[in-house]
Amino acid sequence: MTGKIKVLVTYGGLSEDHVRQIREVSDKIKVEKATDQDIALESVRDAEVIFGRFNKQMLLASEKLRWVQVPSAGVDRYLYREFLDSQVVLTSSSGVHRMPISEMIFAMMLTFAKRLHEFMRYQLEEKWNWLAPDELAGKTIGILGLGNIGMETAWKAKCFGMRVLALKRKPMRRPSYVDELLGPEDLDYLLRESDYLAVTVPLTSETYHMIGEGELKRMKPSAYLINIARGAVIDNGALIKALQERWIAGAGLDVFEEEPLPKDSEFWKLENVVVTPHVSGATPHYNDRAVRIFCENLKRYLEGKPLVNAVDKTAGY
Repeated sequence: MTGKIKVLVTYGGLSEDHVRQIREVSDKIKVEKATDQDIALESVRDAEVIFGRFNKQMLLASEKLRWVQVPSAGVDRYLYREFLDSQVVLTSSSGVHRMPISEMIFAMMLTFAKRLHEFMRYQLEEKWNWLAPDELAGKTIGILGLGNIGMETAWKAKCFGMRVLALKRKPMRRPSYVDELLGPEDLDYLLRESDYLAVTVPLTSETYHMIGEGELKRMKPSAYLINIARGAVIDNGALIKALQERWIAGAGLDVFEEEPLPKDSEFWKLENVVVTPHVSGATPHYNDRAVRIFCENLKRYLEGKPLVNAVDKTAGY
């Protein structure tokens, strides 16, 4: 190997300490930070590695690029034709959202179980109205997608005393805290059994509108749907109808097909909906975790070892 491997950091918001951590991975690398698009387009020409967001112009301008690690778990925005046709390896920062998003799922489930969304409305109206809260213990959670977030959610659910069902596309050994591990052919069973359905799958051509009118009608009228994945995994029009007509009891939604959510969206008007503005993955620890994941992968790259969180471009995750 002659010369140093250029690592281009395009991820904005990193501190100098974060950049220092990357530099200290090896003396075989040269790290440059470029968050401005014009500077990044020039700097990417001789970069072998990118950590951060990138676009089609950067890909086309690159001459030595071999590996890109994005700072998010979702990669759907990067899978354009030119990149799919390239030999550049893509890895994600899967795991960075594991803790905050699983906590958001529980915040939403507890909101519905303890009827906090109703009590908050009464508080604004200065009404002392008594409502009977429920428990999560003994209820069934269906987790649609058993990746990092799904695994953390399953573990927490078992700690709450819930019955845990999880659906995963690819076979794996059943974790001890999952009561039933299901495959794609068991989706109807998952829908029928779940008191809470947590959607944690990535958005791909296979999962687009995975939950539509038919699936929503197969859920319990007392069930709640929680979506922290991608808005388009659920047919939003069908979901609005399901909530208006009470096919299901309610929904906690952090993601939508159109974001920001338009002011005239019916979701704003529904009392059985909790809306958050795509914030479930936000945490003050985000950058620390993303940099740690990248540095661990950078060591593997330099040692010629397989990278973790490698994306299957065909599958889309």
